[in-house]
Amino acid sequence: MSEKEDLFLRAKHRTFSGLTEDAERTWTGPFCFIQAADPQLGLMKAWREGDCDGGGDEWAEEVELTKQTVEAVNRLRPRPRFMVLCGDLVHAMPGTPFREGQERDLKDALKGTDPSIPLVFVSGNHDLGNTPTPSTVEQYCGAWGDDYFSFWVGGVLCLVLNSQLFYDASACPQLKEAQETWLEAQLSKASSSSSSSSSSSTEPKPKHILVFQHIPLYLKSPDEEDDYFNLQKEVRRRLLDRFKRAGVGTPWCVEDVLQPLGRMSGPWWSLIGCFKAGASMFDKACVGTFTHTHRLPNQATVTSVPSYTVSRSPTQSRESLWK
Repeated sequence: MSEKEDLFLRAKHRTFSGLTEDAERTWTGPFCFIQAADPQLGLMKAWREGDCDGGGDEWAEEVELTKQTVEAVNRLRPRPRFMVLCGDLVHAMPGTPFREGQERDLKDALKGTDPSIPLVFVSGNHDLGNTPTPSTVEQYCGAWGDDYFSFWVGGVLCLVLNSQLFYDASACPQLKEAQETWLEAQLSKASSSSSSSSSSSTEPKPKHILVFQHIPLYLKSPDEEDDYFNLQKEVRRRLLDRFKRAGVGTPWCVEDVLQPLGRMSGPWWSLIGCFKAGASMFDKACVGTFTHTHRLPNQATVTSVPSYTVSRSPTQSRESLWK
């Protein structure tokens, strides 16, 4: 990243500066990355006071937790190739009080991240509104970069999606259609290159395909009923089918509350079981909200076989998926 480049605006033109296909299309061996989510500056006090809609005038606790996360990530060896924050960056909805201050203080806390670790941002409902509009999407993109885009890391294709457009795009149907068209092109390209038998093909074959979004496809089962914290069944099934055909390995999400420690707790994480069509789904690694204990984000290792290893922190034992 150049000195003049804004580390919060590296997602532009549906790609990510420094992690492009041209630079990263070749598999170079296993690597680590960090998944975090929900710094959500302002939620902790609002939740305690029972005013999550109108509260949130203090966020020093969330800032401190974010700084602790940054310090822990910076100590990791080997260095993570990137850290992705899967949505709800701040608590204040678009156009509400405290939004500007929360975004400013979150950026100040994240600036401590080692410059060699790119920060990848995913939009959540608090970033765009439960029903996003062209204006709220534009505001988000001006602060954090594109709301959906792709990037490559060491031969792995990563897709960042705006899950609010799957959930409720009634106020911005054109934006939903644009993402659908873009996503179909990305999946078709990945599928055709993955199935190509020609060694002379100029299209890179992704070693894996990962998807990052805020709202999970499901909480426990692909056939579960609709809920605030999952995507609607019809949308979910269509996405699962498209992901399966393209060879998507893992959707990484966040917005699930079925936690042993209680609702809206964090910084925490959980692993949501596999979907039997051939992929696993990771869910949650929250930085900012509260619980009885605080935990660090997920550290994932991507290997040459379809396997992902996740650890709670640099000092805790790992649990593997896709054995």
